[in-house]
Amino acid sequence: MKKAKLALEDGTIIEGKAFGHETTATGEIVFSTGMCGYVESLTDPSFKGQILMSTYPLCGNYGVSEDWYQSNKIQTEAYVVRELCEKPSKYAANKSLDKFLKEFKIPGISGVDTRDLTIKIREKGTMKAAISTEDTDDSEIISLAKNQLDIGDMDLVPQISTKEVQIFGKDKNKKIAIVDCGIKKNIINSFLSRDIGVILFPYNASSEKILEHDLNGFMISCGPGNPSRLSETIETTKRMHEKFPILGICMGQQILAQSFGASTYKMKFGHRGVNQPVKDLVSGKVFISSQNHGFSVDADSLIDANFKLSQINLNDKTPEGFIHNELPIQSVQYHPEAGPGPNDTSFIFDNFVKQVLQY
Repeated sequence: MKKAKLALEDGTIIEGKAFGHETTATGEIVFSTGMCGYVESLTDPSFKGQILMSTYPLCGNYGVSEDWYQSNKIQTEAYVVRELCEKPSKYAANKSLDKFLKEFKIPGISGVDTRDLTIKIREKGTMKAAISTEDTDDSEIISLAKNQLDIGDMDLVPQISTKEVQIFGKDKNKKIAIVDCGIKKNIINSFLSRDIGVILFPYNASSEKILEHDLNGFMISCGPGNPSRLSETIETTKRMHEKFPILGICMGQQILAQSFGASTYKMKFGHRGVNQPVKDLVSGKVFISSQNHGFSVDADSLIDANFKLSQINLNDKTPEGFIHNELPIQSVQYHPEAGPGPNDTSFIFDNFVKQVLQY
């Protein structure tokens, strides 16, 4: 098998085996702790601009099926694994992980000590990186890693948001607007399965454009990168505060917080995986959640924004959910649509749908 190289901005060079497409790619390297769900993660728009590394050592063992896609293509810039399974075994799979990456021209590297690399990222934080499955010398690939734009300074949402209004469930009596910052298919399906139609808008849609439609609720979706760069989305959300019940998911929580004057910050290495523990501060219950984010809301800034912190991450106590003290507005930092992940938190959709039905 052809050799591949992974370079980090600190000058580290890691050699491994190439798979996927023969090319060179750059991005912020992040790790995800799920034991499964590589197809859903690779097609998650929130990973745009990032090189994904799976901490679980064996990847590709159950193959790939289009039924598991969360968007119409691979969104990550590259993929890093400890061991690649070349002969998957699952009745529902119709292609291998290697073929999947080749199809979307994405490079991969296997044979990497992902445990050691995860420890490095946990200690130093996420880093800029580059992967090459071509003949690239060390100095060139290190330069590519170092000199790329920081992910906090990149405009990623415009690259993956819908370019036109899309309607799902036209026959539904109740409909909500969703601003697409990088939506996953499971979110749309979660509403359709609850008999709620979805009208999907570009990230920069104006409030006037959205209000042309007959709506019963408003939501801001998940997405990649720095929420502070989405001034148009923040302004549109601000204009919706007193018009509908509102739900924010992941980046949607961060945008919602900023629309009320709260602040966000970049985390050291973020939360990514299907095993993040969340405690509900109202009921005292603990849920296992699916997460994928590198930015968080500053909990102290929620007080002046008139929000009550409702859920926290038990690993680092960062905000996982908050509720407005007066308006029917709520948000969560994790992914209740669980793609991939457990279904512990699907009740978030049930709670929001109750508000929508009452509107």
